[in-house]
Amino acid sequence: MDTPLSHNPFAFYIERLRHAGGALGLSEIECGALEKPDTIIERDIPLTRDDGTRETLRAYRVQFNNLRGPYKGGIRFHPAADLDEVKALAAAMAIKCAVIGIPFGGGKGGVQFNPKEYSAAEIERVARGFVRAMGDTLGVDRDIPAPDLYTTSAIMGYMLDEYEKMNKHSEPGMITGKPIVLGGSLGRDRATAQGGVYVLEHMIDTLELDRSHLRVAVQGFGNAGFHAARILHALGYTIVGLSDSKGSLIGVQGLDPLRVQKAKQEYGTVAGLYCPDGVCDEVQMEKDGVSIGANEDLLAMDCDILIPAAFDNQITGENAPRINAKIILELANGPTTPEADAILKRRDIKVIPDVLGNAGGVAVSYFEWVQNKQGYYWTEEEVLSRLKPIMVAAFQSVWDTGMEKHVTMRDAAFLLGVERLATALRARGTA
Repeated sequence: MDTPLSHNPFAFYIERLRHAGGALGLSEIECGALEKPDTIIERDIPLTRDDGTRETLRAYRVQFNNLRGPYKGGIRFHPAADLDEVKALAAAMAIKCAVIGIPFGGGKGGVQFNPKEYSAAEIERVARGFVRAMGDTLGVDRDIPAPDLYTTSAIMGYMLDEYEKMNKHSEPGMITGKPIVLGGSLGRDRATAQGGVYVLEHMIDTLELDRSHLRVAVQGFGNAGFHAARILHALGYTIVGLSDSKGSLIGVQGLDPLRVQKAKQEYGTVAGLYCPDGVCDEVQMEKDGVSIGANEDLLAMDCDILIPAAFDNQITGENAPRINAKIILELANGPTTPEADAILKRRDIKVIPDVLGNAGGVAVSYFEWVQNKQGYYWTEEEVLSRLKPIMVAAFQSVWDTGMEKHVTMRDAAFLLGVERLATALRARGTA
């Protein structure tokens, strides 16, 4: 059973959509058309575990809106990947693609299980099972999945292989974020972070701030968080906080993301840099001005730029009053609740919303799709040279809309995205 509307993530999308629709003067029919997914697919995946036991996992695919192109969106393997969450993420993808001007619609998928409790072989079986269950709804010009939470390029490779076996022909463009050897795009691993950095850099220029004095805290040290910290560190920003699910590392004198990443790979946590065997080197920590705390501590630390790059609903009405950043760059999907948004607006904290801030990932997925369709592949330099103008132009459009309408960047992004979707709706004569 669906969660009540007032308590589920899809309610956040509806709230923002209706607000934007009212401001744009959309009709009830137009708003209604943008509120409802085109298709909701729910199927079971039978799984045989390594020990021979059998279980059934619930899988979802939501094809939300294809007004501007084929459905596009990731697949996540996570216990919380229920229908309400997947619907909200699919809707946000439609807005995101419209905001940055790429010809995709919105989709999302998920399998409800905890991959940390399954072997690599079992996860491969889940991936192939997802495609067997959903394969008739996917395709290069129909619905194009990609990696998301706890899915990887290797998992996309399994899915591509299963799809091509089922359909008995090569179709690399049916999925993106796959291994380079199978038609993946160079630059895809850093795309989400790099796109966010391009947007952030343009904001810094617009606000005429000095990068050498800006302190950055990154919540979530996975792929996007690591690359964001690494890129910003190289550009001269001071990284003062990094966190993962096991805790935070706070260093007011600055942290080296490459050293932290090496320690995390070896010891499984960012704290491993100073506590490699669970026992901390307090002398070295004091010398380096470093402290270790809970993951939540990072959100409230003193910094100029906060980058939530982990899960949704991290900045809430409860902790938003304690946020000490001037700018928030959302690399995670949905990290800020509407209640928190209202508080951040009152406190004049500028938020680069997820539908803009993390859109570099889907932009390079679009590049990968184009390369697959052409059978012609670009260098990483070409990929990044094409990504930057898309992200900068999207930022400028959102920024200008916000200034003109006197609204936040999130409201401005939704205004732009909804307007472009509504324009496509009218052009098709389906309103």
